[in-house]
Amino acid sequence: MELPEIKAAINALCKVDNLPIPVIRASRDVSSDDSMPMERPKKVNDILDWIASIFGFQKGNVANQREHVILLLANLNIRHRDASSDQLHEDTVSKLKATIFKNYLSWCHYVRCESNLRFLDDYDTQQMDLIFIALYLLIWGEASNIRFMPECICYIFHHMCNEVLEILDKNTFHVTGSTEQVEGRDEEYFLREVTRPIYQVLLMEAKRSNKGKESHSNWRNYDDLNEYFWSNRCFHDLSWPLNPKADFFRDSDETPTAHWGRSQGTRVDKRKPKTNFVEVRTFLHLYRSFDRMWIFFILALQAMIIIAWSSLGPVGVFFDADVFRNVTTIFITYAFLNFLQVTLDIILTWNALKNMKFTQLLRYFLKFVVAAVWVVVLPVCFSSSLQNPSGLIKFVTSWAGDWGSQSLYTYVVVLYMLPNLVAAILFFLPPLRRTLERSNNRLITLLMWWAQPKLYVGRGMHENMFSLLKYTLFWIMLLISKLAFSYYVEILPLVGPTKLIMGMHIDNYQWHEFFPENETHNVCIVIAIWAPIILVYFMDTQIWYAIYATIFGGIIGAFSHLGEIRTLGMLRSRFQSVPVAFSQLFWTGRDQRNNQESDETYVRNNIAYFSQVWNEFINSVREEDLISDRDRDLLLVPYSSSSVSVIQWPPFLLASKIPIAVDMAKDFKKESDGDLFRKIKNDGYMYSAVVECYETLKDIIMSLLKDEEDRRVVATICDKVEQCIREETLVKEFNMGGLPSLSYKLEKFLTLLRFEDGKQESQIVNVLQDIVEIIIQDVMVEGHLFLQTPQQYHVERGQRFVNINTSFTRNESMMEKVIRLHLLLTVKESAINVPQNIEARRRITFFANSLFMNMPKAPKVQDMLSFSVLTPYYKEDVLYSVDELNKENEDGISILFYLSKIYPDEWANFHQRITNEDKERKMNEVNEPHVEKAELIRQWASFRGQTLCRTVRGMMYYRQALILQYFIESAGDDVLSEGFRTMDFDKNKKLLDEAEAMADLKFTYVVSCQLYGAQKKSKENRDRSCYNNILSLMLTHSSLRVAYIDETEETKNGKSLKVYYSVLVKGADKYDEEIYRIKLPGPPTEIGEGKPENQNHAIVFTRGEALQTIDMNQDNYYEEAFKMRNVLEEFQRGHSGQRKPTILGIREHIFTGSVSSLAWFMSNQETSFVTIGQRILANPLRVRFHYGHPDIFDRIFHITRGGISKASKVINLSEDIFAGFNSTLRQGFITHHEYIQVGKGRDVGMNQISLFEAKVANGNGEQSLSRDVYRLGRRFDFFRMLSFYFTTVGFYFSSMITVLTVYVFLYGRLYMVLSGVEREILQSPNIHQSKALEEALATQSVVQLGLLLVLPMVMEIGLEKGFRTALGDFIIMQLQLASVFFTFQLGTKAHYYGRTLLHGGSKYRPTGRGFVVFHAKFADNYRMYSRSHFVKGLEILVLLIVYEVYGESYRSSHLYLFITISMWFLATSWLFAPFLFNPSGFDWQKTVDDWADWKRWMGNRGGIGISSDKSWESWWDEENDHLKYSNIRGKIIEIILALRFFMYQYGIVYHMDITHHNKDLLVFGLSWAVLIIILIVLKMVSMGRRRFGTDFQLMFRILKALLFLGFLSVMTVLFVVCGLSVSDLFAAVIAFMPSGWAIILIAQACKVCLKGAKLWDSVKELARAYEYVMGLIIFLPTAILSWFPFVSEFQTRLLFNQAFSRGLQISMILAGKRDTFKSD
Repeated sequence: MELPEIKAAINALCKVDNLPIPVIRASRDVSSDDSMPMERPKKVNDILDWIASIFGFQKGNVANQREHVILLLANLNIRHRDASSDQLHEDTVSKLKATIFKNYLSWCHYVRCESNLRFLDDYDTQQMDLIFIALYLLIWGEASNIRFMPECICYIFHHMCNEVLEILDKNTFHVTGSTEQVEGRDEEYFLREVTRPIYQVLLMEAKRSNKGKESHSNWRNYDDLNEYFWSNRCFHDLSWPLNPKADFFRDSDETPTAHWGRSQGTRVDKRKPKTNFVEVRTFLHLYRSFDRMWIFFILALQAMIIIAWSSLGPVGVFFDADVFRNVTTIFITYAFLNFLQVTLDIILTWNALKNMKFTQLLRYFLKFVVAAVWVVVLPVCFSSSLQNPSGLIKFVTSWAGDWGSQSLYTYVVVLYMLPNLVAAILFFLPPLRRTLERSNNRLITLLMWWAQPKLYVGRGMHENMFSLLKYTLFWIMLLISKLAFSYYVEILPLVGPTKLIMGMHIDNYQWHEFFPENETHNVCIVIAIWAPIILVYFMDTQIWYAIYATIFGGIIGAFSHLGEIRTLGMLRSRFQSVPVAFSQLFWTGRDQRNNQESDETYVRNNIAYFSQVWNEFINSVREEDLISDRDRDLLLVPYSSSSVSVIQWPPFLLASKIPIAVDMAKDFKKESDGDLFRKIKNDGYMYSAVVECYETLKDIIMSLLKDEEDRRVVATICDKVEQCIREETLVKEFNMGGLPSLSYKLEKFLTLLRFEDGKQESQIVNVLQDIVEIIIQDVMVEGHLFLQTPQQYHVERGQRFVNINTSFTRNESMMEKVIRLHLLLTVKESAINVPQNIEARRRITFFANSLFMNMPKAPKVQDMLSFSVLTPYYKEDVLYSVDELNKENEDGISILFYLSKIYPDEWANFHQRITNEDKERKMNEVNEPHVEKAELIRQWASFRGQTLCRTVRGMMYYRQALILQYFIESAGDDVLSEGFRTMDFDKNKKLLDEAEAMADLKFTYVVSCQLYGAQKKSKENRDRSCYNNILSLMLTHSSLRVAYIDETEETKNGKSLKVYYSVLVKGADKYDEEIYRIKLPGPPTEIGEGKPENQNHAIVFTRGEALQTIDMNQDNYYEEAFKMRNVLEEFQRGHSGQRKPTILGIREHIFTGSVSSLAWFMSNQETSFVTIGQRILANPLRVRFHYGHPDIFDRIFHITRGGISKASKVINLSEDIFAGFNSTLRQGFITHHEYIQVGKGRDVGMNQISLFEAKVANGNGEQSLSRDVYRLGRRFDFFRMLSFYFTTVGFYFSSMITVLTVYVFLYGRLYMVLSGVEREILQSPNIHQSKALEEALATQSVVQLGLLLVLPMVMEIGLEKGFRTALGDFIIMQLQLASVFFTFQLGTKAHYYGRTLLHGGSKYRPTGRGFVVFHAKFADNYRMYSRSHFVKGLEILVLLIVYEVYGESYRSSHLYLFITISMWFLATSWLFAPFLFNPSGFDWQKTVDDWADWKRWMGNRGGIGISSDKSWESWWDEENDHLKYSNIRGKIIEIILALRFFMYQYGIVYHMDITHHNKDLLVFGLSWAVLIIILIVLKMVSMGRRRFGTDFQLMFRILKALLFLGFLSVMTVLFVVCGLSVSDLFAAVIAFMPSGWAIILIAQACKVCLKGAKLWDSVKELARAYEYVMGLIIFLPTAILSWFPFVSEFQTRLLFNQAFSRGLQISMILAGKRDTFKSD
């Protein structure tokens, strides 16, 4: 690239003459030539070479970082207008240095060591700066996995920088003019001596984690090792060069003697302590991280209960001394909760205490002591104050007057609350808090020591005053609503019934009561009633958040001008202002309008510029086959209007204007033209169309005629017309009735011209003669006299207008005029439906709308920030193969057939395009190779899937947009008059080269194809296909770069070793060409999570100041690529107290919504999160993080602070959000922008969606344990902490509480109904009169979190598509059972989040991104949802049945239904949603096949190597895997939870007729005897079948017969003698089944003990029997419904409604009744 800025950067780097010369020492080899010198000076070309020679960096790394530094310098320098061509501007290097070393200087300040960025007198400042920058980047470039440890890199740089300074300092002593020599090192020295030892520590810890299955507290992750460098102890321990004996490198598995081996005990004793934080797996982390929130809610609950109990109301309390004093007991509760917090702090950081400084330990100890003292002092003082009551009035007067008489308790409370008062004052002074927290002054540090532990991150994260007030106001309003609702709806209605129940005397228990409740005031009943309400109280803030976020999000969206242009009608009405708005944002040629410029010139110039971009946009939409050729022609704007006196608008605005004008003129009866002209001029578009039509037609006819005489005739006619218009005599002189016939002939004339191929000249002549004849004979009143002038003689008609020149039809700009004029005349209908494609409409309206939003003005291309795009890729589809597209599924449906039916218009447009291309090729007789049709079909289908080629095509639009933008900027106005595509590039070759060079300077695209090297070597077809497709992408897009990890084998000392490299390649002639190769210290992806490690290895190959992260299921649009300059300007804008953003959030458009109704629900949910959700998070709440791609990072900020994601195994499962946490903790600032969008694919099938939800819930479970969440929760102010909680882990915890509420409520009811207390209460006259209890019970049925997810969705659709559409969509969604879907997903979230916090077992779940048009088998669904939904759904169902059966005699059925309707809905949704949303789920044949398949799966034996989808046993073992690695705490909780199932048996046996109302405990004991006998008999039969089933067939039969006879006799005795009834048999089933399930659950938790006792096989057989029963219960309703054919049709319509509305008859497709379909 011949850019002066590049030359200037190279010149600056090449100044090395004054640096000491590195000398390479060669080791003497016996066979070597003695004449070779042992020492030789090394030639260095630039600063990077010099540093590499001294420290031993690899050549690949040096070359890569050389390009990196040069591009950074060139991009910074190009913005300085006054920079000379061959010298860097003085600010360029200093700015880059300040950016790169901001974190290093901050670290030096924190660890109190002096920075080594010092200058030496004898060296140029710029040269020194470049040495520092190059050194840092070379370290970073070769650091491999250590890049995740930014402060470790600071430590390495600090010492190496010191070495550089020492070398340079020695050199300065020579005043002779010659330079000193310095010892050089081999090129792998740094890798060997610095990177690899630290890498080995990481690898060792990763192995200890056992692929993340080991408890987090047993091994150190990236954060632990990085935080080791937050203490200055690292200087003494590690020293420099790195001390291999340092504690940091010591293996914690080292054992004193070999005798101990690697036993578990030794390992625990010797393991290394964690640093600063321990990720212990417990729910208590939620309390510890968000203690202020829990304390607030608990104290508010206590106060509200006391107030409600007093019956005085919230205001009356202040005037009653006793009640007010009772309310002040909240401070005692506060002290206890504080004590709990401090205790948790010590317990949960136990494993990190050894690593802490003495001051930190002292702080923990003192905090504990002080909290313990307050726990004693406050209650003691309160009890002493009981003799001295005071109401509010006394309270106030005593403060003002006599201090002495004030109760001691009040003084103590004031003293206790003093720290909180100080915190409250500081809350309103954010700048002061920021300064205090960031200060390193020892006095301030001492003062802050008590408030919060000293940490490198999380200091000074406070927002400015205005932001603070905004989110404080939001939360105050929300909390007032929530507390008022809780008080009046949840708490107050329960107080009355509670008082009555506590005063009741209950004797008539239905079971053996252990705690007769008269002494305890029926406390168990009170707990049963209050427990669900208290759970609702703790989670309903989430609902209030959804409501407020919806309202505020809608308001902010409206103020942001979202949805102002949402239909084509709105676009047409505002199109005139679009070019001006566009030019103001994008045209960098000038800032504002010139004074000399007229309005029309200004508008024309704007349109000329706008047309370049608009037409490229429309052409790209055509190339993507979203619109047809006709639509494209209607949408294009002419490049230049200079040949016409009016502004030329796109034909879709002018369509039907000419036919209407012709009709108006034809029917016009007045004498004067005035009214007709006025009517036409009233419609600006009509006037424009009429004038353009006339002038263009004149131009075309004049170009066509060769004879001067003919031209003169036409000119005379035109002169006559123009004269009549001026004199307003047109109606008089011309007969308007002849216009329709003239219009018809003109259409014919233009049609012939459009398709002129040299053979139609005679026809054109005939039509042209007809036109002239109509004008003269029919239209002109005195036309017959017109040609008979004295100068002319009459010529026969046949001799006039015969000599024509049709060659101009080959002129592209002339043909555009012909096409345009033809459209204006022929498009009769209003173009309200252009374009017809929904996606094209959405893109056009969004683009037009975004021009009126708050978007920064674009800088010139050379002044914009440079940026890279990085896409991680693993093994996903790159391009569908012909076989994949045509392969038919079991219903005879291929992907291609399916796509062609879902996108029928795009399929037709595609065929039209390739037909036209073939025609064009034949016409121009081009013989160059062209893409075959099969290949084009592959591309067409792949661009509609979630493939890598779609993503690459989208991202390469950035480069095309930059080339066009630079071209328009640099080319003159004359170039603007012709289109970019139609331009003569031979003339403008230099300009085009410049534009491409500038685009390459500003934009880099790297795809990190981790396995590309392995795929290249692989023999497997799929791998080869992926390799070839990626290679094809590189050959198509010359600037695409692919990074991969290359694994090779090298022999060293006779041993074969695996060696790993990071490699960057590009496309060459036919194959890939290697650019850089950097050796790695070991396998880079074995330490952390796969995706962040994949990104990290490739990030060294990215360039620029910004970095956009893009997933491989994303897409981009040409018109959006234009806005990249504008978005990047946001980094330069000061936001929120002049802070510059570090991450720019960008909205996504979910493009998979049209596949099925499920995909539509998911698309709507995701869209509402990435728009209204993130909008409210960014402003006003200020807690937006990074939620995955396509956010844009401040690249330098993040590469110097740990990268763009975190990678520790399992804990960073949701790797993306941790980048946001990290950015915020390190004083970054994250914004969200909605004027630009990127496409995003989502999962489209039920099972895919559930896998995705499970992955996110697992990730949130791990986040709850993480240090980042703890630090943010503790360091944010109170209101920002609330925002943070309810928008991250709190949402999942609330989902879990919602489900838990149902359980607590139903088990409470179960206790009340089985013990008989509910009957006593409801039949008591006091309670019966007040319906309060019924109302109170019904409050919880309001709570269904699943339904409230729809609120933000409706608001966002309303904003962007109109509220009528939103209402329609909402109704359709409900009809398509969206509520069932969302309720089902609620179960997914709750299950996986809860299980992760209890036992772990999180893992990355690949979801698959294909088109789901296949039927999932029953066994697949059973495997997937058995534990998460089916078991829980059946449990709730059993609870509901028991509650109904045992309470129906005394309870009204409507009350039962009212209370439990939402639970019935929940249970049925969980049990049947997977079958409801399964394609062909109710097809009879498929149902039969599914049953056979399920039975086969259930019967198969497991074993080593048998996968879970082949055998039930393998699946069962896999499903219980999480218990294998769970800690003892998790297993104990699991056992305690399982005990609930014994309650059924305990309660129901006392209700059986056989007991004869006996309440003795013996009854329960006998029931256990029966259960044990049943289990023993079952075991005997099982053993008998195994032992005697084959060899002793007769004996086994006799045994079975004896058992059967025994059973009959026992049953007879029970029925006749003991009074057993049939209802007892059913009751026994419901009583014993849950007990058996509880035994299984407890056995799973105690697997190790049972295996030892040889009982495990029995447990497995019992479990198999239960699975059979469960499968049968769930399968039966599906099988019954499959009997009826209409059910299947209804389900298909329900599932594929979106496709239906687009003309797709999926029912026929799925039935396989399809026409023969051929891809050709």
